[in-house]
Amino acid sequence: MQSSVSRNSRRWLLGLLVLLAIVGLCWKFWPASTTHKDAAGQKAAAGHTGRSGAMRPGFGGATGPIPVRVAPATRGDFPLYYKALGTVTALNTINVRSRVAGELVKVSFEEGQMVKAGDLLAEIDPRPYQNALLQAEGTLLQNQAQLKNAQVDYERYRGLYAQDSIAKQTLDTAAALVGQYQGTVKTNQAAVNDAKLNLEFTRIRAPITGRVGLRQLDVGNLVAANDTTALAVITQTQPISVAFTLPENNLNRVLERYRSGAKLPVEAWDRGDQELQASGVLQSLDNQIDTTTGTLKFKARYENRDQALFPNQFVNVRVLADTLKNVVLAPSAAIQFGTNGTFVYALDGDNKVKIRELQVGDSNGDSTVIKTGLEAGDRVVLEGTDRLKDGSEVEVVNTTEEVPATPTQHLQGKPASSATTPATAPAADAPASKVGA
Repeated sequence: MQSSVSRNSRRWLLGLLVLLAIVGLCWKFWPASTTHKDAAGQKAAAGHTGRSGAMRPGFGGATGPIPVRVAPATRGDFPLYYKALGTVTALNTINVRSRVAGELVKVSFEEGQMVKAGDLLAEIDPRPYQNALLQAEGTLLQNQAQLKNAQVDYERYRGLYAQDSIAKQTLDTAAALVGQYQGTVKTNQAAVNDAKLNLEFTRIRAPITGRVGLRQLDVGNLVAANDTTALAVITQTQPISVAFTLPENNLNRVLERYRSGAKLPVEAWDRGDQELQASGVLQSLDNQIDTTTGTLKFKARYENRDQALFPNQFVNVRVLADTLKNVVLAPSAAIQFGTNGTFVYALDGDNKVKIRELQVGDSNGDSTVIKTGLEAGDRVVLEGTDRLKDGSEVEVVNTTEEVPATPTQHLQGKPASSATTPATAPAADAPASKVGA
């Protein structure tokens, strides 16, 4: 009986403890949960309202206008540039070597100096060659005297033979001796000329106009004829050329204008593509396409009067392949690309947008040629397109009407990007990412 009472007491005690624990937990967590829900509700409400308390557009069931920035499509000329990497190459590079052997006694140029054709660069000790010339001239004079004596004898023998005073053989021998001395005199004259030439070669002159490189030999060195070590290197920098390649899918317009005799302008920009170095014209092209790269080699020529281009310098080349006249241009930032094609959001009135299907042409990065879908003056959305759909109500927030620079104006600063032709496709019915995003 006592054990039964003890068990019942334990059960009541255990139940009482459980009840107290439940009451404590409810007291502790019920107010915090309510406060959290109220705060969450306030945050949710704040997320849908602006500073004025109105609902923000584009969230939940908001119906307010969407702020956007717009710019108009324009009409004008579009210069079509093709971009390539080029290497500056000198038209002529000369390794100046001595053509005679001897001691280098004089160097008449400074390293890096501009020289003209015929300027004296260096001098080899001329004394051995002066002596060789004197020797050759002495031998020539000796044989000329013998020739003159043989000619006098021949004339005398002719008179005697006419009087039948000597035999014909004596006359023939005198004639042969004259011919022999004439040959000897010519040989001596050639030796004199060769000695004069060698003496002239002791004075090394610039064969072309250009810039002299670093000196390879100093005064006092012994040089040999046609030595492997050049005395100096001269590169012709005025004019100068740039070698570059274009892919075969860009050749049609370039080749068509080149074959027609047109002079295609070619601009050389610095390695950072920020500053125009020089402007020239397309000069020549290779006779076959490189099958390994699918490109054709070209050369452009530049006057380079200000020495802006340096041999072996890398430059960014821009070839003006064509100029599209009076075309519709739209900002490239406004062009969208969806699953069904290319489109823009164009203003339909003052506060609504409408999707316009486009057929696009060439682009320079800032502006794109519009074949169909827009007319000059149509306003297109530049920013805020991620929340738009066909018929959305918008609010234009431009402080002034933004007019994009024409391609010609753009080229006066940083150059346009290489021309591309995006694929043409029908417009989509829903917004999508931008072209090239």
